[in-house]
Amino acid sequence: MTQEFDIIITGGGMVGAALATGLGQKGHKIALIDLAEPEPFDAQSPPDIRVSALSAGSEHYLKSLGAWPGILAMRATPYRRLGVWDAAAHPITDRLPGSLTEVEFNAGELGATHLGHIVENSVTRLALWQTAEREPHVTLFTGQSIAELKQKDAAALVTLDDGSRLQAQLVIGADGARSQLRSLAGIGVSRDQYQQQAMVLSVRYQGTPEDITWQGFYPSGPRAFLPLHSAGKQYPGEAWGSLVWYDSPARHEELRAMSDEDLMTEIQHEFPRRLPELTHIDAKACFPIARQHAKQYFLNRVVLAGDAAHTINPLAGQGVNLGFQDAQCLQELLAEARNDGTRLASPDLLARYEQQRRPANRRMMLTMDLFYHLFSNEIPPVHLARNLGLGAARALPFARNRVARYAMGLDDQPPAMLKQITSRLPGLAQLW
Repeated sequence: MTQEFDIIITGGGMVGAALATGLGQKGHKIALIDLAEPEPFDAQSPPDIRVSALSAGSEHYLKSLGAWPGILAMRATPYRRLGVWDAAAHPITDRLPGSLTEVEFNAGELGATHLGHIVENSVTRLALWQTAEREPHVTLFTGQSIAELKQKDAAALVTLDDGSRLQAQLVIGADGARSQLRSLAGIGVSRDQYQQQAMVLSVRYQGTPEDITWQGFYPSGPRAFLPLHSAGKQYPGEAWGSLVWYDSPARHEELRAMSDEDLMTEIQHEFPRRLPELTHIDAKACFPIARQHAKQYFLNRVVLAGDAAHTINPLAGQGVNLGFQDAQCLQELLAEARNDGTRLASPDLLARYEQQRRPANRRMMLTMDLFYHLFSNEIPPVHLARNLGLGAARALPFARNRVARYAMGLDDQPPAMLKQITSRLPGLAQLW
């Protein structure tokens, strides 16, 4: 027996669960497939090692889906300030005042209560999964993945691991960077592997939860601090935080071989002085960094969203925010199609999705690459130029805040200044 749906979504992570909820709310009959459902929330458990900086734009989208209250009921930490500075030592810039090497973004200057929230990925996923579960138009298939895909003239036919057969007009791949659906559909990717890795650590520190997230840039890569929630009565006077240390695989091997006590000492020595006093390391993991982009976002009755379509350098934590922007765009286009009777897998409709999302995603990819190479460069003129750039950002609050509002998703269009700068750089001019 073949079960019929309007849309099949493979991948029940944050982006897939958001799409299932949003499309179900618009009246589409949805099948959501994932290997495992989320673990129940435990308020006493240590934080998930994977966290994201959800932008104000993502917050608005999650509110529209009804998932935001569930996130706040679990754990989410607002941050009101973002600090960025160049920590690389150099004879030229060591003589410059701090105002030329550091810039801070403040929510109050943007007319906002906060810049964003640091949220554990498992919390965001669980809240979205719960909204999908409550949606009567969504059917969940857990413990399954797609074993076979057949695309026919009238519909796509999906066979699951247990032999179940599902049919739909459209299949959405939201199953991550190693998307099985993307492979089954025959969609290729371009991929660039960075020489750095990201070491992520869940830590406790002395003090109350801070309201600032910061990132210092070193020649070996950035080192970042993301504040999390209070450690509670079990650890009075302490709070949880997430650290990110970009460096070479060889350096990370050295760090992973250390005892937690020695590693804490090394972190306090190597991280900026503003890092709070650490009291405990709960978990650590290293992740390779790669930029990957699907060669096309759709083919026949398959369309990609989130990491299945693109992955970027996690330098500014924009990956999941881009994925939510994909979901919102696709959701709106498919709602239009339902209202005016357009076929859900119409090439014209799916082309509109790619035309809107590919340039936006590529802009962010190239911007992160620009930062990566600019701040990992010790060539004296480049070193001086980036510090002068940070100083200009500090001295020109209007321009700085316009860029920040665009990055936060509060403004739909990038500021004219950013367009003018990037239009002068090879490969970026055509993206606007």
